[in-house]
Amino acid sequence: MKRRLSLFTFYFSVLMQVRSVPLGSVPVGPRSWSEATVRSIRRAQNLVRETRTESRSRSAGFTPRGSAGPAGDQVQEEGAGRPEPTRTIRSRTRTAGGEGLRERCAAESAAAVGDYMRRVREAELQLRRQAGNVAQEGVRLQRGQAQLERTLRSIRTDLSINRRSSENRSRRPAAAETDRDVVDRLLLWERRELTELNQDLEGALKASLSRLQVLGESSRQLLNWANERARVLDLVPRGGSAGSNGTTTRTVVKTDPSSCFTPERKQVLESSLSAVRESQLLRENIRNLLSRTARRQNSAHRTVNDGLIKKIAETISLQQRLAVASAASRQAAFRKQRQTNRIRYSLDRAQGPECRGDVSSGDKLDRPLVQVYQRHLGTQLPEAADIRQGGAAIRRRLESSEGDLLRLQSSCRQLMDDLRGKTAAAQVDEAVVRMRRQQVDRKGRGQL
Repeated sequence: MKRRLSLFTFYFSVLMQVRSVPLGSVPVGPRSWSEATVRSIRRAQNLVRETRTESRSRSAGFTPRGSAGPAGDQVQEEGAGRPEPTRTIRSRTRTAGGEGLRERCAAESAAAVGDYMRRVREAELQLRRQAGNVAQEGVRLQRGQAQLERTLRSIRTDLSINRRSSENRSRRPAAAETDRDVVDRLLLWERRELTELNQDLEGALKASLSRLQVLGESSRQLLNWANERARVLDLVPRGGSAGSNGTTTRTVVKTDPSSCFTPERKQVLESSLSAVRESQLLRENIRNLLSRTARRQNSAHRTVNDGLIKKIAETISLQQRLAVASAASRQAAFRKQRQTNRIRYSLDRAQGPECRGDVSSGDKLDRPLVQVYQRHLGTQLPEAADIRQGGAAIRRRLESSEGDLLRLQSSCRQLMDDLRGKTAAAQVDEAVVRMRRQQVDRKGRGQL
């Protein structure tokens, strides 16, 4: 290269000397000979001008390849707002005109590598930032899943309480008390409500589990891509990260398999954003489901408890009426018993003594006064017929009184049995209400 420059300098000096010598207007040598020389001189002049222009352009600086703005499939990146790399490259490559080719190539390569590493750092930071967002969304979804599990356990506990309530109410003693009533229908309705809520919560729990798996896979892919991008960042200091300040601007980067922003990375980012949006929608649905479940669960529990309390109040009212009626029946039975005893005593008196020897002479039908009176015809006394008719009437009255006494005693026994059944049924219902309230208090939902 130095030899070429020296030859060019020599030819140029000779040319200047030749141009300074005045020639005559009449040529001496052949025309072709002079034209060949002129052509050689013009070629030398052109070469000198080209060399001078190239030297000036190199000394003034240059713009490296790949610094122009890209076009095509573009995405938004974070961390712009820094000076253009062309100015830095120019400042670093602004040297004297005699700089060698190796130095210029090395400077250009260093500038290209630095720019690429900065862009890769931005891509890595965006990947890790998105991975952090996905992880935070996973934590929020796990909290919603924990609430779902607690609510599901509460629903299953209520189902167990409902089943035990039905079993306890089926153990009521009297047959009349085991007939299906409004409380049984309320318990059946509560079981259906709780079963439906249980199915809804199980479906939401399965959806949250699948969504957590999707978020975990998306986070792993983002971190894998971030680690893959960080393979070329070993020489880059980890302290000052691009876009680490409060302001986050956007820059346009071309999607290219050989660039810092590959199509696979773009697909992973888009899939992670979609997964986060779906997870947020699922969390909103879970919140609505939990609030709706709490309202329906509390409403069902309160309705059944109110029905049980109303049934207990009705049973106690019937108990009081049964107690009054049974007392009146027992009093009437005692009164009828005393009346029956008096009638039986009267009948015994009307029938007279059992042995003839116990009959006094004044009560005998063949006493001397009667025998003397009956010596004439048509003088029969009605004493014997009256005694027989009176005894028969007393006997009929005794039978009627004994029948009334039996009916009163049977009614009293029936009332007492019904009273004992009502008492036992009320005790069973009260035990069911206490059990339901204790279980609800144990779950921490408060007494309803």
